[in-house]
Amino acid sequence: MVFASTVWSAIAPVDYATWFFELFVGAMGVAILVWTYPRFRFSPVVYLVVAAHYVVLAFGAKYTYAEMPLMDWAKDYFNLSRNHFDRIGHFAQGVTPALVVRELLARRTALTIRWVRDGISISVALAFSALYEILEWLWVLLFYPNAGPKWLGMQGDPWDAQADMLMALLGAITAVMMLGRIQDRQIRDRQDD
Repeated sequence: MVFASTVWSAIAPVDYATWFFELFVGAMGVAILVWTYPRFRFSPVVYLVVAAHYVVLAFGAKYTYAEMPLMDWAKDYFNLSRNHFDRIGHFAQGVTPALVVRELLARRTALTIRWVRDGISISVALAFSALYEILEWLWVLLFYPNAGPKWLGMQGDPWDAQADMLMALLGAITAVMMLGRIQDRQIRDRQDD
């Protein structure tokens, strides 16, 4: 799924520099998971979430998040001022790191208090989202210095960065609350093997 979505998104994207920027971090994450797989296997839910998140990244990379045609229906149907596909991406940007960090804490530390482990995982996901916003800003300064408002005030939204971080926070909280017990069960099942 990851390989196929990469190939598909690489065929005539809107802009190859944007394509690279949007997929680079996700591709690094996937590469790290593949590289560590023989020594550290995450729970199946983590691999599923990472793959799904990567597909979202590939869609955003091909079309840009602002022009993703799959969300035009919502823009038209709800009479929105913009395409909100990037909100899906940022929601996933909270889900993925929260579950990865949560599992690392559960399996590699002595931290047994679930709410503390979950709180740290949510905090790391939010910090990752903020780091991504900073990287996006630096990318614009380096490669698109005359298009700052287009990139950083995406689609005329002066609060885009803050909304993106809020979506990541909501994604992290949702992941911990809705997938945490599944992840815990999968971790226990792995330990029973």
